Amino acid sequence: MANHYFRFKQFTVYQDACAMKVCTDACIQGAYTARYLLENTLPSEKIMDIGAGTGLLGLMLAQQLTSSNFTAVELDSAAAIQASGNIAAAPWANRMQLVATDVRELPATALYDFIITNPPFYEADLKSNDHLRNQAMHATTLNYAALLKVIADHLQPEGAFSILLPWRPFADFTALAADSGFYARQVLQVRQSVQHEYFRSVGIFSRREGVTDMQEMAIREAGNVYSSAFTDLLKPYYLYL
Repeated sequence: MANHYFRFKQFTVYQDACAMKVCTDACIQGAYTARYLLENTLPSEKIMDIGAGTGLLGLMLAQQLTSSNFTAVELDSAAAIQASGNIAAAPWANRMQLVATDVRELPATALYDFIITNPPFYEADLKSNDHLRNQAMHATTLNYAALLKVIADHLQPEGAFSILLPWRPFADFTALAADSGFYARQVLQVRQSVQHEYFRSVGIFSRREGVTDMQEMAIREAGNVYSSAFTDLLKPYYLYL
């Protein structure tokens, strides 16, 4: 059974009411995206988190981006309540808000500088008997095309977005994104260990075409210890790094 909470250095994420718990790959996305925004000094005054779940990604970005304001959007009511509690307990709660709604029904009255999303992973895989887990893990409510439409509607013309997907479907998403006018600016291919193949991809997309900066990282080295790259990336967050 997963722990009811996950404690980071500067905030705690309670997760017992959420179908999807805190996981290593989502933590990588949050840390990698925050670093990208800081290193590239991109506009980031207003950031949206689509499918916030526990609120993890917004909390990670808010820790590092001290001048940014965040809107987290979550469809599932139980997860939205828990994310609201996690946000309220964070040191930067005054810069974050939770909107409990289907993002497709959210009016695009205020465009965002940056969007981050860890969407449902599998569009065609077999589903479990757990409705909420299906909603969280499978594209039952928001497939890739619909997600790209939402991003296009809510993103500033010069804005960018971050997405986490399994490695194999990431190529299909990249092609769909290009059809929608979004191009991969930087991609991190992630391995479980130096002995494994890629299993996740984190992509930063914008409307600017150009050469994609391809990067890779293994979570663990030989001997099952965290790699130096992983340690360096997650050290601002993980308690024991």
